[in-house]
Amino acid sequence: MTPSSDSSASPVSSDASSKTARDHLWMHFTRMSSYENAPVPTIVRGEGTYIYDDHGKRYIDGLSGLFVVNAGHGRHELAETAYKQAQELAFFPIWSYAHPKAIELAERLAQYAPGDLNKVFFTTGGGEAVETAWKLAKQYHKLNGNHTKYKVISRAVAYHGTPQGALSITGLPALKAPFEPLVPGARKVPNTNIYRAPIHGDDPVAFGRWAADQIEQQILFEGPDTVAAVFLEPVQNAGGCFPPPPGYFQRVREICDQYDVLLVSDEVICAFGRLGTMFACDKFDFVPDMITCAKGMTSGYSPIGACIVSDRVAEPFYKGSNTFLHGYTFGGHPVSAAVGLANLDIFEREGLNQHVLDNEARFFETLSRLNDLPIVGDVRGNGYFYGIELVKDKATKETFTDEETERVLYGFLSKELYASGLYCRADDRGDPVVQLAPPLTADAALFDDIEAILRGVLTEAWKKL
Repeated sequence: MTPSSDSSASPVSSDASSKTARDHLWMHFTRMSSYENAPVPTIVRGEGTYIYDDHGKRYIDGLSGLFVVNAGHGRHELAETAYKQAQELAFFPIWSYAHPKAIELAERLAQYAPGDLNKVFFTTGGGEAVETAWKLAKQYHKLNGNHTKYKVISRAVAYHGTPQGALSITGLPALKAPFEPLVPGARKVPNTNIYRAPIHGDDPVAFGRWAADQIEQQILFEGPDTVAAVFLEPVQNAGGCFPPPPGYFQRVREICDQYDVLLVSDEVICAFGRLGTMFACDKFDFVPDMITCAKGMTSGYSPIGACIVSDRVAEPFYKGSNTFLHGYTFGGHPVSAAVGLANLDIFEREGLNQHVLDNEARFFETLSRLNDLPIVGDVRGNGYFYGIELVKDKATKETFTDEETERVLYGFLSKELYASGLYCRADDRGDPVVQLAPPLTADAALFDDIEAILRGVLTEAWKKL
C-alpha cells in the first residue's frame, strides 16, 4: 500500500516545529540524541485507523497510539462530551467528595467486572493503578493481622509501569538499573513464552501447569507469610504478546487462594476490547482480586486509570477508622470520567468487542502468512494484540546479537516501517519483536495492508543481517 497524502495538514511550519521539539520537548522512552540531525516525527491528526503527520502523509496506526485508541481516531462525540463536561464541572477531587461522572463510571466498571469486583479506585494512568494495587495489597494484609505479607511476584520481561513500586514489579532489568535501589520485595518467575519454553515446549497444557507452579515454588521459597500479591497480565506485552497456556490462570488462582495471596490482573493494555471482552480475565475464565486498567477506558481522549477491587479485599477498609491513605489529584477527573462513559457507550452501540471476536482469527491468519519469511520465528497473541518475533535462524531460534539489534531493529526496521506507512513497535525488550495492536475498528482490508507493508520491510531487513 502506498501511503497517501492529505492536503489539510500544512507542512509550512514542520521544520520549525521539529527544532522546537528537539529544544524543549523531552520525549518519553526516547534516545534524544537520535534527533540531533534528524526531524522529529510529528503527528497532527487522526481519523479512524489512520494518523497523519505534519507533511500530510497518512500512516496505519498499527499500535492504537500506545494500545490506547481502541475506538479509533476522530470520534467527535468524545470531544464534544469533554467540552460539555468541562463547561459544567471541569474539576473536583474525589478526596472525601464525589461527583456524578465518577459515580456513574465506577458503577459501570463494577457492572462489567467479574465476580465481586465492585469497588473502583480511580487513578490517572496504568502505572498509578499498579502502584495503587501493591499499596492496597500491603495494607489489606496488615489490616487482617498479616504484617509480614508485603512481597509481590510478577513475571520475567513483564512491564507494569514506571512509578517506583510499579517499576519494581516490572521484569525488565535494563529499565530498572538506572533507578535502583527500588522498592524491596518484588520477585520474578518465568513468563508464558512457549516459543522459548525451557520445558514442555510441545505441550501447552503441561507448559501452562509448569509455568503456574513456578509461582507456587516462589511463594514457598519466600515464605507464604511474606507474599502479598501476584501481578500478571492476561497477555503479557513486553517480550511480544505472550498468551496464557490452557489452564494457566485457573492453576494460579488455586495457588493464590491456597496461600492467601491476592491475584492482580494487570489489564492496562488488555482491557476494553483489546482481546474482544471488556475485561481480559473474562476471556480466560478467571476472577482476580483486583484489576488494574487504563488506556482504552477512554480510547485515549482523556487520561484515566483505575484499580478495581473485590468486595472481600475492600471490606476491612470500610470499617471504623481504617483509611487507605493514597490518592491522586486528577484521579477520577470529571472530564475523563465523562469521556469514559461516552467511550463505553460507543463500545456497546457499535459492538466493538464482538467485532474483535469475529475478526481476530482473520487477523492472526493474515499475520501468520509472514511465517514463510526466514526472519520470522513466531507469530503470537490474542484478539487485536499480536507480536512477531524475529530470528536469525528459524531452525535453532537463534536471536539477534546486540549489534544486530541496534543495526537492524533500530537502525532500519523502526524507521522503514514508519516510512512505509505503518506505525507500530519494533522492540527488543526480551527478544526482537514487532508488535501490532490496531484500533478495534480495523477490518480484513487493513490486516492485508499491514501484512503487505511488513512483508516488504522484513524482507529487506533479512538482507541486512
